[in-house]
Amino acid sequence: MQNNTYDVRIHSIEKRKNTDGVVTSYRVSWKVSGETWKERFSTAAQADAFRSELLTAARRGEPFSRRTGQPASWKREPPVATWYAFTLAYVDAKWPYAAPNHRRGIAEALTDATEALLTNDDYPRERVRAALRWSYSGRVRDAAQPPPDLVEAVGWLHAHTVPISALTEPGSGAVLTRGVLTRISQTKNGTAAAANTMNRKRMVLHNALEFACEIGALSANPLKAVKWSKPRILSTVDPRVVINIHQARRFLTAVEKHSERGRRMKAFFGCMYFAALRPEEVVDLREEHLINLPDNEWGEMRLTNAEPRAGSRWTNSGKVRERRELKHRAKGETRPVPIHPELGTMLQEHVTQFGTGPDGRIFIGPRGGQMTDRAYLKVFHEARKKAFTPTEARSPLMDVPYSLRHACVSTWLNAGVPAPQVAEWAGHSVDVLLRVYAKCIYGQQTEAMRRIWEATR
Repeated sequence: MQNNTYDVRIHSIEKRKNTDGVVTSYRVSWKVSGETWKERFSTAAQADAFRSELLTAARRGEPFSRRTGQPASWKREPPVATWYAFTLAYVDAKWPYAAPNHRRGIAEALTDATEALLTNDDYPRERVRAALRWSYSGRVRDAAQPPPDLVEAVGWLHAHTVPISALTEPGSGAVLTRGVLTRISQTKNGTAAAANTMNRKRMVLHNALEFACEIGALSANPLKAVKWSKPRILSTVDPRVVINIHQARRFLTAVEKHSERGRRMKAFFGCMYFAALRPEEVVDLREEHLINLPDNEWGEMRLTNAEPRAGSRWTNSGKVRERRELKHRAKGETRPVPIHPELGTMLQEHVTQFGTGPDGRIFIGPRGGQMTDRAYLKVFHEARKKAFTPTEARSPLMDVPYSLRHACVSTWLNAGVPAPQVAEWAGHSVDVLLRVYAKCIYGQQTEAMRRIWEATR
């Protein structure tokens, strides 16, 4: 693909206002081959002058660079110079296409990486981290100026991160890069982070540095010059967390007896144990999804969406949860799930007793709002303690609500349901299903040893 193009559209200047309606900056945006580029200015005159230059170049028939977004004749220095400025550009590029939880993951990785690339550590650490959290929410940063208590910290960051080019300086660049890898491998308190966390943050860092190469801010990805051992991660479900049907029934009974709120959650947790729903799928479950709900027979639900919890800072709407397509599914794709007769009875009783929300939502709070994490986690842990023996309660057995889903998938596999069918119901690929649940399929070792014995007799 050629680097230059004539496909250019230049938009009007936008006024950026704070929450009081006061204009704080002016933004010029334009598109080059469909990709949006933006520049902010503190005065209208500066923005108008920059836009006029773009218009003049376009009217002369001058090609624009896909790499820089600027007229090909411009020999200006790239607008990204410091690490902090680069990370803002990276967040802006990723924000429109990333899911809320991925946005949060990007922010966490960049916050840790930036701590390793400060030119000094004189500024209060908590203030720096708060300013970074504000900076890495594209929606929040685009809507207003920093809060008054963070204005100074954001300004400090602009002046106190290393030039991004320092990461590729001979000798010293490798030291800086290794320092970043060390920082993302640790928690905020300096202890070793979980292997999954380390790998996730390294993936974000790698993608960010590849983006730096794409826009010409770096000539090569500095991670490739540093040898770093990828930590081993636990990729299979621990069989010790999987409960059996008797333990599940004890738990669901304890949930029902917990309180008025608990009675509203019996079927909620039942959907995880009997139908392998993820928490975000149960939260979004609606009456229209219950395709068939007969008495004392198998029924069927068809899931269409999920509402994962990401936090208000990372959603487009500013709400804690945002409705999205199903995990590992394209937009508009659905997933059939069988309704166990026992779960069917729970759902019938639940709808009869509590009704549904205005949008047909099955599980709502006493005041008609969404079922919150805080509410169901409190009931979960207190009911678990009541339902289990002291030995069970001290063990990893069903230590988190997601373990109910693990138990359901394990039950289906151990019942002899073909893996492709289980994968469809659970929303997995067959490969991932067998890898993740390999240790939860009982009887394989005994059968394997029997066959070896028969073959060697």
